[in-house]
Amino acid sequence: MTNFKTFTANRRSILGGTLALGFGAMAMPRIAFAQSGGSKNLLFVLLRGAADGMEMLAPIGDPGFDRLRPEWNERFADSRKIGGLFAIHPALEQVSSAYGAGEALFVHATATSYRERSHFDGQNLLETGGMEPYASRDGWMNRLVGMIPGETPRALAVAPALPLAMRGSAPTSSYAPSNLPDPSEAFLDRVSSLYADDDQLAGLWQSALETQAMAGENSLRNLRDARAAGELTASLMRDEDGAKIGMIELGGWDSHAGQAGQFSRMATRLDALLGAYRASMGESWNDTLVLVATEFGRTARVNGTNGTDHGTGGAALLLGGNLSGGRIIADWPGLREGDLFEGRDLMPTTPLESVLAGAAAEHLGLDPQAALATLFPGRNIAPLTGLSKG
Repeated sequence: MTNFKTFTANRRSILGGTLALGFGAMAMPRIAFAQSGGSKNLLFVLLRGAADGMEMLAPIGDPGFDRLRPEWNERFADSRKIGGLFAIHPALEQVSSAYGAGEALFVHATATSYRERSHFDGQNLLETGGMEPYASRDGWMNRLVGMIPGETPRALAVAPALPLAMRGSAPTSSYAPSNLPDPSEAFLDRVSSLYADDDQLAGLWQSALETQAMAGENSLRNLRDARAAGELTASLMRDEDGAKIGMIELGGWDSHAGQAGQFSRMATRLDALLGAYRASMGESWNDTLVLVATEFGRTARVNGTNGTDHGTGGAALLLGGNLSGGRIIADWPGLREGDLFEGRDLMPTTPLESVLAGAAAEHLGLDPQAALATLFPGRNIAPLTGLSKG
């Protein structure tokens, strides 16, 4: 087993070790999108509420973990251990399976440049890619769509409203199922006839019909069902004419009290979503990359209600069929008192912006440095590369 002293002496390490919500289809997309160019798929999964990276991937081999979170080690007894230092949360069974197959990885001790602890500000910066909250009005995923050469790829958020990360000048859309009854064929025909002579509305309507058709029976399911959400998202992305850039959100990670039960429930939902998406993508999985991130981490210490409070450093997950996975990328800072950020948080050592920009650029065949400058401008950092098999 790798001891802590050995690990910290070589702390910029790549360890052998893992992984990365029924019928609103007839709600017209915000704007029509063109046919996709290329075959690569990219899905961004945003965990709203600050998911605890040290619960997702617990540093059980760091002596500071027992000191800061006494008795929390017990729930990792039967989970996958990695490199003698980390253990994957036991609820993340599909994540662990993807890790074992070399189709997933973690980046630990990561955070954006944001150093405060407001969910609203943190999510705004993660979605816009800006340096200051509310300084930017468009999202980094929208700018990513604009960077892809050739025909503009379809970009779709599986959400009731278009998330900030997807808003901007590039054409994007959103889709969400509802419990409303299906419209009749006669109604659809009447609307199609009504819009036939309007170039813009006709395109919007046709895109809505195409999205509904791709969703199929999954459109009747509710987004609260994580497995159904994963299957629905895959149905909208796996085909040649499907969306190539996608986003889905999973909220509920703010674990101030009773974190053990709350995190386990949320991790089970995330695991079901990712597992169903992975399985439902079929052969398209080999051309797919999933990025999973949250606005910031949580405090290293347990609070008085057996939870954790808003923190800084956390973990990101990546998965995909062409990912060079089965490893953890970590410049691990340690959990001694003097190692903590402001005496309370996991010290961030890897910029999350470099992870998102580098991974997306490499997967889509873009220049990583140009992608970083466009998606997350103003950072004096290098994009993280070497994440794909080639």
